[in-house]
Amino acid sequence: MKPIWIVDDDASIRWVLEKALARESLETRSFANAQDALAAFETDTPQVLVSDIRMPGESGIELLGAVKARHPGLPVIIITAFSDLDSAVASFQGGAFDYLAKPFDIDKAVALIRRALEESLREASVEAAPAETPEILGHAPAMQEVFRAIGRLSQSNVTVLITGESGTGKELVARALHKHSPRASQPFIALNTAAIPKDLLESELFGHERGAFTGAQAMRRGRFEQAENGTLFLDEIGDMPFDLQTRLLRVLSDGHFYRVGGHQPVKANVRVIAATHQNLEQRVRDGLFREDLYHRLNVIRLRLPSLRERSEDIPILARHFLVQSARQLGVEPKRLSEQAMRFLAGLELPGNVRQLENLCNWITVMAPGQTVEVKDLPRDLTQVAPLVSPLQESGPAGAAQAPAPAAAPVAPGAPMSPEGWIALLEQQAAGMLSAGQTDVMDTLGRQFESALIKTALKHTHGRKNDAAMRLGIGRNTITRKIVELGIDGARDE
Repeated sequence: MKPIWIVDDDASIRWVLEKALARESLETRSFANAQDALAAFETDTPQVLVSDIRMPGESGIELLGAVKARHPGLPVIIITAFSDLDSAVASFQGGAFDYLAKPFDIDKAVALIRRALEESLREASVEAAPAETPEILGHAPAMQEVFRAIGRLSQSNVTVLITGESGTGKELVARALHKHSPRASQPFIALNTAAIPKDLLESELFGHERGAFTGAQAMRRGRFEQAENGTLFLDEIGDMPFDLQTRLLRVLSDGHFYRVGGHQPVKANVRVIAATHQNLEQRVRDGLFREDLYHRLNVIRLRLPSLRERSEDIPILARHFLVQSARQLGVEPKRLSEQAMRFLAGLELPGNVRQLENLCNWITVMAPGQTVEVKDLPRDLTQVAPLVSPLQESGPAGAAQAPAPAAAPVAPGAPMSPEGWIALLEQQAAGMLSAGQTDVMDTLGRQFESALIKTALKHTHGRKNDAAMRLGIGRNTITRKIVELGIDGARDE
C-alpha cells in the first residue's frame, strides 16, 4: 500500500498527523508546500492526499485541481482553519473527498483518512454505461410482463390505458409503445390533463379559431392536430373535467373534432394512450368519469407495478440513475456499497422510480466519496427501519430475517408503556444494524436526548432551568445539550 501524503506549512500539524497515523500502522510522507508535493507526483503517487487549503505559494485548492487533472480517482482531504462556506464549496467543486476544519479532533481526522483509504483501495466496480440508454429497466417478473405486452402491441394502433401509482414510469411506457409502433416516425405529443386549468384544457386539446374568445388573436392547432398520424399521450386522464370527457369520447368514436369556436370538423388520425394513478372504475361508480369513455380507453390495459413490488430491480435502477446523473453533471459516477444497496432495497419508496431517481441525483451531488455507505444517505431515509426485501441478508436456512414485531397500537394522547416504546426502539436499532450502520448509538442517542429536552421545554414554555430540573440534569448540561443538538425555543428564566 502506498503512503498517505500530508501537505501543510504548519510543522505541528504534520507532526500530529504523522504520529496519529503511525499508531494506526499507516505510512506517511510529508511536504511543507504544494510545489514540493507536485514535484513528487512526477515519480510517485500517494494512496490518499491530505492538504492544507492556505499555504505560501500554491494553495490547497490549486493543488487539488492539479492532482485531480492527473489522478481523478485519488481521494483528497482538504484541511483548513477557515471553515467558511466558500472554502467548503471550493473544495467539493474541485473534487475533494471531504474537508476538515481546524482545530479538528484527531480521532475524527484519522477516521476520515481511513475512510478515504478504503475508498482508494476498493476495486472500481462501476459498470460501464451502455452505448444507448435503455428506455425502461427491470428484471422483475412484473416488468417482464410489461415488456412482453409492449412487444405484442408493437404492430398495433389500438388504444391503451396505462395504470399505476405516481412515479412508476407511465410516460416512459407510453413513449416505448409509440417508438415500437407503426407510428414511430410521427409525432409523440404528451399532455398532463391535471396540470392544465379547466378553462384552457379544451383549447389545449382541440385548438381554437381566431376570435373564439378574448385573446385568441390567431388560429391555434391543439394537441390532437399536433399529433396527427402519431400518438397522443393523455396523462392523469382520471382528472379530466366531465364535460370535456364527452368531447374526447366523440373523437375516439368517429375520429372528428371541432376547434373551439370552429364550425368545420377536423379529421383526427391519432393513436390515444391514456394513463392514470386513480381507480377509474370507482370514479365511474361515483359519477365522476363517463362509463362509455372508460370502455373506449380500456381496450388494452397495462398495469405498472410499484417499486415495492419489484424491489429486486432497485440495484440496476440505482446504478443506471447514478451513471445518468454523473453524466449530466460531468463527474465520476458514485457507487453504492453492498450494505447501502441492501438498505435501499428494503425501503418502501412511495414515490417509486421517480423518488429513486431523485435520490440518486442527491447522492451524486451530496454524498462524500465515490463509494456511498448507509450513513451517507439522507437522514430522513436512514432514520426509518427498512422493510424485509429479497436483497436482505438471509439466516442460516436461507430464509429472510423477520423484522422485529411491531408494538401494539396506542390511542392518540395515551401514554405508551415502557415495553411499547422500548420495542419500537429495538425495532429501529435492528433495522439500522441490519443495514450496516456503524453510528447507531450516536444517532439514536442524539434523537433520544433531543426528544426529551424538546418535550421538557414544551412543558416549561421554553424555560430551560425548569426543564433541566424536571429532567433531573444540571443547568450547564442542558445548556450544552441545547447547543450540541441545535434545539430552538429555549430561554433563560
